[in-house]
Amino acid sequence: MLESSSSEFTHTYDYLDWLTILPWGNFSDENFDVLRAEKILDNDHYGLSHVKERILEFIAVRRLKGTSKGKVICLSGPPGVGKTSIGRATARALGRKFFRFSVGGLSDVDEIKGLRRSYDNALPGKMVNCLKSVGTLNPLVMIDEIDKVAYLLGKRQSDDPANALLEILDPEQNAYFRDHYLDVTIDLSKVLFVCTANVVDMIPEPLLDRMEVINISGYITDDKMHIARDHLLKTTCMECGIKPEQVVVSDAALRSLIENYCREPGVRNLQKHIEKIYRKIALKLVREGASAETPEVSVKKFMIDESNLADYVGKPELYADKIYEQTPVGVVMGLSTKSTGGSTLYIETTSVEEGEGKGGLHITGQLGDVMKESAEIAHTVARRVMLEKEPKNLFFANSKLHLHVPEGATPKDGPSAGCTMITSFLSLAMKKPVRKDLTMTGEVTLTGRILPIGGVKEKTIAARRSQVKMMIFPEGNRRDFDELACNLKEGLDVHFVDEYEQIFELAFGYNMGSPPLNFRRSLTSFMWDLLSGCFL
Repeated sequence: MLESSSSEFTHTYDYLDWLTILPWGNFSDENFDVLRAEKILDNDHYGLSHVKERILEFIAVRRLKGTSKGKVICLSGPPGVGKTSIGRATARALGRKFFRFSVGGLSDVDEIKGLRRSYDNALPGKMVNCLKSVGTLNPLVMIDEIDKVAYLLGKRQSDDPANALLEILDPEQNAYFRDHYLDVTIDLSKVLFVCTANVVDMIPEPLLDRMEVINISGYITDDKMHIARDHLLKTTCMECGIKPEQVVVSDAALRSLIENYCREPGVRNLQKHIEKIYRKIALKLVREGASAETPEVSVKKFMIDESNLADYVGKPELYADKIYEQTPVGVVMGLSTKSTGGSTLYIETTSVEEGEGKGGLHITGQLGDVMKESAEIAHTVARRVMLEKEPKNLFFANSKLHLHVPEGATPKDGPSAGCTMITSFLSLAMKKPVRKDLTMTGEVTLTGRILPIGGVKEKTIAARRSQVKMMIFPEGNRRDFDELACNLKEGLDVHFVDEYEQIFELAFGYNMGSPPLNFRRSLTSFMWDLLSGCFL
């Protein structure tokens, strides 16, 4: 029996308190009603049909199995697209308690598994705190920014937090989870884990292998319009204490707000700007009410349209992604993806020195190793194409070229700009600009084959945002494009190619009235065989 004055008394008391306060044997009653879950997801989120479908499939499997034990869900997408809110809605649909914690920047394994009792101020880790907070052993736990902790993992060899996360997330291990502080086995197999990430490439392979990844792409303007009308305007109006009939936001103002102020893939920034509008209106209402004879706030109607939008949110903060109305010689618009979604990517090439035998290539724009190699391959392919098209054109042999990718402060990498670089080189060599309103993406091989790329939806959204009319995708991405929503593809003239020769004809307008080159070659061979047969 410890005396209350003993130094060990407090430590032992705290330990027993933690041990007894955990919800041993306590579980929430789960609801595997798919129709109810579908209704909740539809009420809380606009669009995202493929995401909802995957979650409903997940719930349906759990209903048939009669258990929630299984793979972990990982929601991947740009910031502000609704990853956390989808997790909350899923918990509500299942009837589970919800708990969220972030591991962004986490570098200490004790944050997850607790600190051993032999240390001063020792406490349990995040998982034990989670179970204490929710009061059940089967909550839905959301682990935010799991890709951010992954970035730090490769720099630590000892006490790697990835091992602790693996012990929590792996269905084969989490039934025997042991916190360093409590030092008893805790069954986490009934916990449903939902992780979020911006880029899954940063998640270690052992963790990623145990996850069911659901990609959430950004929203286009029409999607944001619906979300603002159905959710953001209504909730912001209530939070600011303003009656809905007091404020009217026109469609033109809302579209201008989205396209000129909030062009990011998510809607978080859009919500901030809407809140800014309503806060200014609230201040005007209170000021006018305070100056009136009656203490009540006067009822007045505010009309927000395109003409007075700047009075509430200031001048536009963004500039057009489309730098050129008509790209000059040596400049071609490409497409790229990053953690915040898709964007346009201009490739610029110019000649810096000319003279016999002075051919060469200089590259700038903070490009990674893969993109630099892609530029070198593009230079070689462009020289070969030029030799075939214009054998007497010695531009590449006698010109030192400088290739630059704007936004030099932003690191860039990847092979998907290969075909764009070739087109930029050829445009300069022939002194001919590419077709207006054209953008392209695709990895290129040394023989001129065009290989598939990633981020088809994000790049399509970026193209629509830049008001591009014609897009060129690799043939291998045709299926990815066909799976996109109809409203996203509407108005776009999309071409799928597997050889650079096809891009050349589309970009520079050569032989547009004639059959493609491959077909002409086949036709020539056929006619030669036919004539040969006639004269035999």
